Amino acid sequence: MTGNVIFDLSVRNVRRHFLRSFLAAIGIVIGVIAITSLGIMGANLTLSITATLSENSDIIKVSPGGGPDGGGPGFGGGGGSDEEEYLDESQLKDIKQAASPNTVIPVYSESDTITVGDLEGRATVYGLDPDDIATLLTVANGTFLKSTSTALVGPTLAERYELKIGSRITIGDEDSDEGTSTVRVAGILEERGMTYDISTDNAIVVSDRWFTGFYGGEGEYSEVIVKLDDINDVDAVEEAIDDQLNRKEDEVTISDASRMMDSITSSISTIISMMMGIGAISLLVASVSIFNVMMMSVTERIKEIGILRSIGTRRSVVRRMFLYEAFILGMLGAVVGGILSMIIGYLVVLVMIGTTDYFFTFDSLIYIPYGIAVGIVVCVLSGVYPAWSAANLDPIEALATE
Repeated sequence: MTGNVIFDLSVRNVRRHFLRSFLAAIGIVIGVIAITSLGIMGANLTLSITATLSENSDIIKVSPGGGPDGGGPGFGGGGGSDEEEYLDESQLKDIKQAASPNTVIPVYSESDTITVGDLEGRATVYGLDPDDIATLLTVANGTFLKSTSTALVGPTLAERYELKIGSRITIGDEDSDEGTSTVRVAGILEERGMTYDISTDNAIVVSDRWFTGFYGGEGEYSEVIVKLDDINDVDAVEEAIDDQLNRKEDEVTISDASRMMDSITSSISTIISMMMGIGAISLLVASVSIFNVMMMSVTERIKEIGILRSIGTRRSVVRRMFLYEAFILGMLGAVVGGILSMIIGYLVVLVMIGTTDYFFTFDSLIYIPYGIAVGIVVCVLSGVYPAWSAANLDPIEALATE
């Protein structure tokens, strides 16, 4: 019964000083929105990238040269300053042998100037065997390559240059050694987003015959892609390639999407945590405001506290009365902040990431109760000292206070 009376007194005091309480709770609302919205955005960004890269989990990429950390699957090794910037036919043969029976796709690539009508820019040009293109890529509009003078273009490039089926693209620079060559668009590729093998959304894909005929360097591949029949074989295949090519010295770097995924998600988590820390500053400011409100409440109610203590009310009950008041302010601010976080978080995810496919998931929405809990805890902690101060007032001195 006493608890109900004490709680009613706390509610009454919040209502009596509604404007002051409202302004204090606003700080909690802002703080909860800040940390919750950032957390939701980070979760959605991580889930979106993870889902995209998971689609390439059956891909192993072999690149020329070893990494600085020494050999081993996924990391390569230190190759030295004279290492080649391409993979040759001998290395391709070794990769095919180690990766058998999985599909091995050698890739040529070059960044070059392109011209479409009066528009000029740069794009990556990939050269692949026409049979491999169908294995790796999907055409959204048009057809695959019909001849060596045709090309496939990514959707981003097509939109930027207003390319359609039959459009002509001039590749190269007249002042360069290769000169220029014109290809006709046979198809527009399906959007792939962030991928681990080759990034084709803003690129041109031509046949390997056209590529080597224009740029030269036949048998000098920029990278080799191994497409696995079973993703569970990824470690075994990486180890086989590493043993085959990096046995004597580190010739290649071997990697897969999982390592890129771990690196990206770790970086995103670090950035979001830092941003949430900055957002938490608003909660710190709000806690100072709550502390100030509670101290003012104690000062204004000294005589009321003296009466309660003189009729036998225990100190723990007085403490609880002020903690209830802090809890009420925290609950109101945190719950309102949590509700607004859903709306604001949804808009932030839509604008910043471009998709809300992962918004209504546990990993995303868990930040709402988390933000609410943090808001309430901050408020209650801000009310601990004022509550302690009120409970330790001398009843006689409190009654004598004007």
